[in-house]
Amino acid sequence: MEEEYIKFKSQIKHKIGIDLNLYKEAQMKRRITSLRNKRGFGDFSSYYKALNKEDTLLKEFIDRLTINVSEFYRNPKRWEVLKNNVFPLLLENKKKITLWSAACSTGEEPYSLAIMAKEYFPQYDIKILATDIDRNALDAAKRGIYPAQALKEVPQDSKKKYFTEKNGLYTVNQILKQQISFKKHNLLADRYPQDVDLIICRNVLIYFTDEAKELIYRRFSNTLNDNGVLFVGSTEQIFSPGQYNLSLLDTFFYQKDALN
Repeated sequence: MEEEYIKFKSQIKHKIGIDLNLYKEAQMKRRITSLRNKRGFGDFSSYYKALNKEDTLLKEFIDRLTINVSEFYRNPKRWEVLKNNVFPLLLENKKKITLWSAACSTGEEPYSLAIMAKEYFPQYDIKILATDIDRNALDAAKRGIYPAQALKEVPQDSKKKYFTEKNGLYTVNQILKQQISFKKHNLLADRYPQDVDLIICRNVLIYFTDEAKELIYRRFSNTLNDNGVLFVGSTEQIFSPGQYNLSLLDTFFYQKDALN
């Protein structure tokens, strides 16, 4: 029943702070119903009661809401643009910059940033903030242990320098972990950081309603320093960037216009 699902959404918002109304309705309801049925619950009322009692069920539910699919240097050509064009642009008149990996999932993205900073821009002070709404994903990111498949785009010398391999698993070395601050953050509800030079938020906003996306883009723009850059996913092009005080810099890269 629709009323039951509406009540379920309200209960979830109260319990974990995630507003399901800001996600695409049909897509999200289908995903949750599939998980509910898989666990043997015939309605949302009984499913919520179970979520309220069992932490493992709640963790699984949050994981399903926040699809965590990532790898190091995902879409390598875009990372080449980041290295060759965006980083030099941001560092042109600065010795220190702040990068924000928003919705960082299990950590591959911020660690990729850290490797790039160490390898190509070691003379600069580059601070990395990595956030996600999913505590389980953040815990995995902090552990920094990955299968070989996740590192397929990482150069061999970087693997040797920044990872320790054991039984086919690669653990991130402490030198990279020290460069990153991991924090829980809800893009739809929490206060945004300030004075950020680069925001990476990829393959996340596709799940949100248009209204939610507009809110996030505005807040991203307010977060960026003048001439700062927003890097989005391949399905998340901004068709009217000017309304957010942004201009297209390169494919999937948008630069904040400096206010005169």
